[in-house]
Amino acid sequence: MERYITLENLEVYILACELSGSGWEVYKNFDWRTKKVGGDQFITSLDSVGANIAEGYGRFHYLDKIKFYYNARGSLLEALHWTERLHVRGLIGEEVFISLRKKIENLHVKLNLFIKSTYEAKNHKIS
Repeated sequence: MERYITLENLEVYILACELSGSGWEVYKNFDWRTKKVGGDQFITSLDSVGANIAEGYGRFHYLDKIKFYYNARGSLLEALHWTERLHVRGLIGEEVFISLRKKIENLHVKLNLFIKSTYEAKNHKIS
């Protein structure tokens, strides 16, 4: 008997939500100008990762799913960009930067593996 994994138990989704939470802890302390200049894009890109994973997971066709997972990966790399910009501009410290970067890199690997497994499931008709 095959076991269905719910979205709430899906590792890449859990990691995306945790990353988004870590980003929020940083974002909520920014002043209005920092939020306007780069902070809003930083938090929006982080939130978009989990949202795209969720939307893709809810789709029926494999290629439709994968399209959203690619969007999630794009948002993840955008979040990396904004994390680096915030660090270079002295708006987040080294410790926060390293922590966020490690989480982003870990999720990037897991998301790539998830995309690969979705392709494999499509090619082998595994649900």
